[in-house]
Amino acid sequence: MQKSVTRDQIVAAARSWTGTPYHHQASCKAIGADCLGLVRGVWRDVYGFDVEGSANYSRDWAEASGIETMLAGARQHLITIALGGIKPGDVIVFRLRPGCVAKHAAIVATGQTMIHAMEGGPASEVALSSWWRRRIAGAFQFPNLQSGD
Repeated sequence: MQKSVTRDQIVAAARSWTGTPYHHQASCKAIGADCLGLVRGVWRDVYGFDVEGSANYSRDWAEASGIETMLAGARQHLITIALGGIKPGDVIVFRLRPGCVAKHAAIVATGQTMIHAMEGGPASEVALSSWWRRRIAGAFQFPNLQSGD
């Protein structure tokens, strides 16, 4: 079972990944990470171990199958929460285009910002703008949050 963590620990861990260059399928702080690698790395930072290894995936992995792999993986390791209950430290998964499968993830830093890794730039804390909010396909909480979180 995982140790207890706080939302502040999760956000601090996510912020420590800012500046990490984008690298598809990677999860190495300061070396390279994609959005899934960032979430996996934060998990590793706060719990001290990695979740099961993710299978290799291509940049277009989701479009080919139509299977909601990212949402299914989030449900397997995280706790599903209502979209109206999103707080700092939660993971949000996005559907970048209507009708397409969800294939991007971020960690909420504040009520107005999120930390994510996206092709074309380093992991960054950016505005959780209405553009992003309209594309949220699911929201999740890390397990074993300390009481009061």
